[in-house]
Amino acid sequence: MAKSTPSRDEVAGLRNGFSRLAALGVILVVAGLIGLVHTAVATLTTMVLFGWLLLIGGAVSLLQAVQARHSNFFWLAVIVAALNIAAGVVVLRTPAAAAEALTMFAALLFLTGGLFRLVGSVVVRGPQFGVTLLQGALGLLLGILVLATWPSSSQYVIGAFLSLTLLFDGLGLIATGYGGRRIVGMVSDRLTGPGSTGPDAEPVQPE
Repeated sequence: MAKSTPSRDEVAGLRNGFSRLAALGVILVVAGLIGLVHTAVATLTTMVLFGWLLLIGGAVSLLQAVQARHSNFFWLAVIVAALNIAAGVVVLRTPAAAAEALTMFAALLFLTGGLFRLVGSVVVRGPQFGVTLLQGALGLLLGILVLATWPSSSQYVIGAFLSLTLLFDGLGLIATGYGGRRIVGMVSDRLTGPGSTGPDAEPVQPE
């Protein structure tokens, strides 16, 4: 059974797909860099988006609960949806206060996570002892720094974390897009090169 080779259109489609992926990565990197420069704006934008997500998610959940009102979990779904809607309204009306509460919660997570990693690394002393110890120390230090400057730290912590996430995700997409284009080009050159029997291969002239 003969093996089919991809056509030029399919190869071009793959290359365009990876190019769009790389372009999206560039957009995310630019957004991350802008967010790192204007962390207060990034924090406020994040809270507004978070509030709208809670509000829309709660409305969708409430609609689904009404459609499945004969199920045993109807009232539980209604309560969860109502809580999401209420939380979304509160976040949208007071984004600064919501950012302060979320920053406090994040700092406590850093503290507890760092403390558990420190204690666990000392007690277990596994093969990743040094890495776990370093992670625990960094988490503990980060939590202390955020709490020491709270509530003023709430103006930049969330925005900085979001901007860093966008930056690294964008770099990953750029690397994936660029690498994907190179791989597609190499495979295409091999399939359509000398000795290829695909539909796009150049015919061999008789001597």
